[in-house]
Amino acid sequence: MKQLLPIILLALGIQQVCAQDKPAGHDISLSIFASSASHWYGIKDKHNVINPQKNQPRYKADDLEAIGDNILLYQKKNGGWPKNYDVTAILTPDQKDSLINDKGNLNTTFDNSTSYTHVAFLAKIYNVTHAQRFSDAAIKGIKYILEAQYSNGGWPQYYPLEKGYSRHITYNDDAFVGIMEVLGDVKDNAPVYAFLSDDLRAKVSKAFNKGIECILNTQIKDKSGLTAWCQQHDEFTLQPAWARAFEPPSICNAESVGIVQLLMSLDNPSPQVINAVQQAVKWFKTSAIQGIRVKDIQAAPDTSQYTVSHSDKVVVQDPNAPPIWTRYYELATHRPMFCNRDSKVVYSLAEVARERRSGYAWYTYSPQKVINKYPAWAKKWGIGD
Repeated sequence: MKQLLPIILLALGIQQVCAQDKPAGHDISLSIFASSASHWYGIKDKHNVINPQKNQPRYKADDLEAIGDNILLYQKKNGGWPKNYDVTAILTPDQKDSLINDKGNLNTTFDNSTSYTHVAFLAKIYNVTHAQRFSDAAIKGIKYILEAQYSNGGWPQYYPLEKGYSRHITYNDDAFVGIMEVLGDVKDNAPVYAFLSDDLRAKVSKAFNKGIECILNTQIKDKSGLTAWCQQHDEFTLQPAWARAFEPPSICNAESVGIVQLLMSLDNPSPQVINAVQQAVKWFKTSAIQGIRVKDIQAAPDTSQYTVSHSDKVVVQDPNAPPIWTRYYELATHRPMFCNRDSKVVYSLAEVARERRSGYAWYTYSPQKVINKYPAWAKKWGIGD
């Protein structure tokens, strides 16, 4: 419980911030940084340049220039940002010096809602303050995003590229979708990005179109036809790829929801986009699991090298339960699947080790959101069954 306390307190703080973080006439929310902040306070990381002090003070939500200057401090020389810091922390002089001296360490990423969220927030701060340093930093961040894009339209988890699975095209945690939403706002001439040049806007539009092309090219196809997407796809072959040791190549319903919602947000969708959405919705309907729910239960403490678990998850029968989906479905067979840290695939939640069973999102209700929206989307574009 002591390990969880900082995260719980942070979550409460973020909720308070988000309740008051919209100055009159401006839609600015700090909630986009909640994941990174909770990691900074709750998980010690030897790679962090600075770590939180005890009772580190934080700026109020309307201290926009101060928060913006923090974001500039965290920004690296290549225009991107590292993950897992609190942009609202009131930093000490030593902490600021450490960040300045580390700007050449290009550990920049899109993981945990990083970099693209900073660009969007800086643009909003600029529109309130009209301070050019914020628009300049946002432009630098956009150029970082463009530079990081593969020629096939995808984005890695980290750029510059690092070793391992982070080089793969990353849909995990909506990284790809988050980038595309920012680029889409630029492409669609959202007023908040009015400070961008026509030349940069044209480059962004081209990158956005390449991103859509990558999405269409990575949709998993097997004997049954098109299905959905994996968390990560090989950056060369575009095939589903391993991520972490317990994240196997598979059809990943949770990550696919954001992708389909992005495709459904496009105006005048092409026949290829329409087909991709239709087939994904069909997959969601076919892969739904009826009559079960996942129950959190109290359990004796279980200590692993990663954490101490005080609860467990079990699957129970419930004829009244809404449709549910597993996170992973096996390629070709479409069997619901799970995986342990030893990369051994299993086919029931009970076979997953306690630490992973209780500490990972193995099931999701998210596909229902797409299924619910589909009829109105199809009617809007005159699409029959």
